Amino acid sequence: MFAFILSRILQALPVMFTVALISFAMFAYVGDPVAIMLGQDYTQAQRDALVAELGLDQPFWVQFATFVVNAAQGEFGLSYRLSRPVAELIAERAPATLELAFTAAGIALLVGVPMGVYTGLYRNSWLSRFFLTFSLVGVSLPTFLIGILLILVFAVWLGWLPSFGRGDTVRIGFWTTGFLTVSGLKALILPAITLGLFQLTLIMRLVRAEMLEVLRTDYIKFARARGLPNRVVHFGHALKNTLVPVITMVGLQLGAIIAFAIVTETVFQWPGMGLLFIQSVGAADIPVMSAYLLLIALVFVTINLIVDLLYYAVDPRLRIGRGKGGH
Repeated sequence: MFAFILSRILQALPVMFTVALISFAMFAYVGDPVAIMLGQDYTQAQRDALVAELGLDQPFWVQFATFVVNAAQGEFGLSYRLSRPVAELIAERAPATLELAFTAAGIALLVGVPMGVYTGLYRNSWLSRFFLTFSLVGVSLPTFLIGILLILVFAVWLGWLPSFGRGDTVRIGFWTTGFLTVSGLKALILPAITLGLFQLTLIMRLVRAEMLEVLRTDYIKFARARGLPNRVVHFGHALKNTLVPVITMVGLQLGAIIAFAIVTETVFQWPGMGLLFIQSVGAADIPVMSAYLLLIALVFVTINLIVDLLYYAVDPRLRIGRGKGGH
């Protein structure tokens, strides 16, 4: 197992280096951060001094090498827009994004899997048809439109929930959470549903397709022939064997939720990393943009490793196959 984890980490290093190179190269020549930082009235001497201070007078490869070395130590330089350490800015915004992402993923998983199981077992019922129609809406509508519609209904017309912000938060050490306040929980509902709706429909359709496939296999027919109750057949045999592809998609979708929370955070002005990235784009804040993309790549690499490890916990055939390969 240790050798497997080590091999995955070694495979991830070139990926991270490539992402760092692409992200840094993409933003290195975007906009003029010096002009943004100095404003309209400045002298050439002031500009030259700031360029030298930021290291922008160095060749591209020197700037990139400095960025990689610092990033490996958790340092991403200073934000051009806010003149604060990028690591500090991301640490402040990360709790909001992670809280939103995991809540959205939890909603998608806890609602999508039962809906998928139901539509797979009772595919001709009227409720299954309603769920499938609902899934088409979730897949078809863009995220920003879903968010705007939810704001219109629940914030403007009904006035039940706030339309922007994170509400009141509680600091626990370095972490801030809105789970412990009423306004924080109310502010979380609409963005979490908006962000998780697309993933919910994907999970529902995947579980349904896998359940229909598994229910046609021979070992399920044999289990029925043995007289096992439907509950054991459906949940003890069929559902368990649908978990491997579900785990794969849930893991990848969790990374996608974190990476693409930008739209949801912008619509609801949720103070997370995605909103920080959007604000940094307008100011050509290269350190923040590069650091964000690098962290998103790290999230995907980490999630892929966790998904690979979960395979061994769910599917014993993989453990047996690897054991034979080792001999």
